[in-house]
Amino acid sequence: MNKILFSLACLAAFTGCEKKAHVTTTIPENPGIFVKKVNGLPDTFIRGVDISTVLAQEESGVIYRDRDGTPQDIFKTLRENGVNYIRVRVWNNPYDQNGNGFGGGNNDAEKAAIIGQRAQKYNLPLLVDFHYSDFWADPAKQQAPRAWKGMSIDEKSEALYDYTKESLEKIKKGRGIIGMVQIGNETTGAMCGETNWLQISKLMNAGAKAVREFSKDVKVVVHFANPEKAGEYLRYAKILKNNEVDYDVFASSYYPFWHGTLDNLKTVLRQVAEFSGKKVMVAEFSYINTYQDFDGSGNSISEDSAIDKPYPVSVQGQADCIREVIATTASLGDKALGVFYWEPAWIPVPGNTKEERQLRWEKYGSGWASSYAAVYDPDDAGKYWGGSAWDNQALFDAEGKPLPSLATFGLAGTGASTQVKADTAEEQNIRVRIGDSLELPAEVAVLKNDGSKSNATVTWNPKTEDGKEVSSLTTSGKGPAEYKVYGIADGISVLAKIAVVEPNYLENPSFEYKDLSMWKWEDLTGKMKELKIEDNKNNAKTGTKSLHFWSDTPVNFRVEQTVSGLKPGTYKFSLVIHGGDAGASDAQDIKIFARSGGKDYEEKTSADGWRNFRTPDIRGIKVGADGKATVGASVNLKAGSWGNLDDFVLTPQ
Repeated sequence: MNKILFSLACLAAFTGCEKKAHVTTTIPENPGIFVKKVNGLPDTFIRGVDISTVLAQEESGVIYRDRDGTPQDIFKTLRENGVNYIRVRVWNNPYDQNGNGFGGGNNDAEKAAIIGQRAQKYNLPLLVDFHYSDFWADPAKQQAPRAWKGMSIDEKSEALYDYTKESLEKIKKGRGIIGMVQIGNETTGAMCGETNWLQISKLMNAGAKAVREFSKDVKVVVHFANPEKAGEYLRYAKILKNNEVDYDVFASSYYPFWHGTLDNLKTVLRQVAEFSGKKVMVAEFSYINTYQDFDGSGNSISEDSAIDKPYPVSVQGQADCIREVIATTASLGDKALGVFYWEPAWIPVPGNTKEERQLRWEKYGSGWASSYAAVYDPDDAGKYWGGSAWDNQALFDAEGKPLPSLATFGLAGTGASTQVKADTAEEQNIRVRIGDSLELPAEVAVLKNDGSKSNATVTWNPKTEDGKEVSSLTTSGKGPAEYKVYGIADGISVLAKIAVVEPNYLENPSFEYKDLSMWKWEDLTGKMKELKIEDNKNNAKTGTKSLHFWSDTPVNFRVEQTVSGLKPGTYKFSLVIHGGDAGASDAQDIKIFARSGGKDYEEKTSADGWRNFRTPDIRGIKVGADGKATVGASVNLKAGSWGNLDDFVLTPQ
């Protein structure tokens, strides 16, 4: 086993330490992954992880091991693999009135102190992540702690200041090395129950004041999400400057299946750094290594997730993601501090069934939420509580052994190679109309772990995942449906997703082809900022393209297509829409419409969230002897609204 020495300085600039710690990172001679060297990567570059659930995991019976399978302190294992910083979230009071934990690690200041104590044994400083809530805070929810309910903004600011200072003292007493403190988690337009930026800024400054008084060497971090939204990060930086918010580091979440490209991330972080003069970093990122669900509780990213997956779904793909996020962030030079991988140790708790594991999730808080969280978050955790949705993004296997991808943190500065082998096969997405013949490809592209590609013959299973004959999927007499079929190519599993769809008399119904002459759309205000065909798989229902709209002025447009040559009869029209920031459903004016034979038809719909796809339809459209019909949508919404339309379908009823 090779020993690569990293002189990892605990610089006072971001760790609060006064002397350097020399740590040995041990990497096997054949690490099992390829890692392209990141040239010029400083030893002081933060390669951190957030393992906030680790105590609850261990209490639930999880045993973490070294590469050989021998039980070992996970903090030692992380250090051996090049990790040099620990992030830990802190909730105010994640317990009900009877002391039952809400889950997600039950992370309060006491838990953070224990994690800090264990981390300091291996010279691992802490980024303390205050959510300023009793449970999860993210762009979708920013509830104030129950104890602060009904407080004025001045009272809440004072409570936040006191709580921050007391919690930091508690962690310090436990001997945790506090290097950075995050004042709010993914505060994208809200924090601690406040949505007005004057009030949010007041709260942030209260937290910053507590940190400054605790230690002048500890850095203050603000944290945002959604870097893919054009102009948002620079806008936040300007708001923080205008409101004189005291901070040192602007941090971003970056999940590659949700948050756009790394080139865009680099651009927006550079803009913030140049405008504000602050440091930047990635506070959360991760990637999947498999589609397998190990605990039966469902995964955030699965085979059914119709979103972009820019790296192979494999351990090598996970390593590629880690390397690329490190390289992109480090390319910003002295503007960037580093990166943190989110919850790499959140693996399944022991149990032969989901029901057995459920007992542990409830008792120890090792699932994402327990049923007890309903007292605080009744509409989400209170309904969907359960285990880990992240086990296929962990950097440990289900038995607690580190995956080769964990070593990427230690290998990023040196590079590594291994034996070339087939790694993943290109996923096949097939759309076929009812009644048409279905042909699965004879060959598929196979990606090797060194990034090279080659075609290989594939042998398909004659039956779908749920046991239906593939040969009869389009002729079975059933309506539209989606199926999964697996095959083998070069020893690697291949997945084909088959969508059996209705016959469709519209041309280019999902905007996938360059010729758009059959479509007509019009900005009725003449002032909309965006009304265009967008090539973004994350916003499309199928394929990669859709009709996108957004404006900071009122949104008002129409889109339609006229079809000729239809046989007389009764037809149905539908489309798919999602979007947000449009206000309450009853205040929205979104309609789909049809015109045929001198008669108008329409149906109202609404947009209530990203990828909350609605599929409104109009039935009973009568087409007469002229064989013509016009179908489309009209959208009239307030300023700031956004969304996408896709998959327009006109079919016989």
